Amino acid sequence: MAPARFGGRALSSPSDLSAMIGWQLHDDIAILTLERGGARNAIPIAGWEALAGAARALATSDVRAVILRSAMPGVFSAGADLAEFRDLVADPALRIRFREAMAAGIEGVAALPMPVIAAVDGGCFGAAVALTLACDIVVAGDEAVFATTPAKLGLTYPASDVARLKARVGEGQAGLMLFTGARIDADEAARTGLAHRRVAHARPSAHELASAIAANVPEAVRALKSVLRDPSEAGHTQVFDDAFGSAAFSARLHAFLEGKR
Repeated sequence: MAPARFGGRALSSPSDLSAMIGWQLHDDIAILTLERGGARNAIPIAGWEALAGAARALATSDVRAVILRSAMPGVFSAGADLAEFRDLVADPALRIRFREAMAAGIEGVAALPMPVIAAVDGGCFGAAVALTLACDIVVAGDEAVFATTPAKLGLTYPASDVARLKARVGEGQAGLMLFTGARIDADEAARTGLAHRRVAHARPSAHELASAIAANVPEAVRALKSVLRDPSEAGHTQVFDDAFGSAAFSARLHAFLEGKR
């Protein structure tokens, strides 16, 4: 895979072809792509590590919005790569590396300062659901199907991911999903809040949302995301006050008032 570019600066994709996490920049929007078709986009340890690296690059960029999507039709991601789980049976150290790599990838996405939109067209299972929970907005297309399946294998979900699921859909619905591992279609996902927008095709809708976000003042959007993340965090009041003195506010207010004449 050729290096992707952010604002003219080359960024190398992982050399391990089993970890297909690609990224591209379209205007002020970053497209973060899961691209491992032969394995239904199952994410190996190297893939989680590559995702964390992509998140680090994005975090220091001037990107205004991020879209997380699959490169293949009919599937978002099968979650963690079960083929690697055989090695975890006999290797406690590898279990730690897997847990830490997965957390680094998911938390890296969750910590991004700009909004992240997950475009889900197709199956989204296991750890891939946790990955969408790290996104700010989830768009579900007609073919979207979600399931949290660790209990089927005798496993649990990381506590941080359980907390996000509970916050997103409520304790009862989270319990239904985790305890049964049952599949939820796009309509049910939208009804419960697991998805925020229900559309025929997620990718074009996600691009429309990202474009609307990118058209706004990026500093204001990032500040609003910070408030949503933790309303009690110190400094929000000062940011609110200071925004009235910003050049961006002055220019947009002037344009708005002139347009009203």
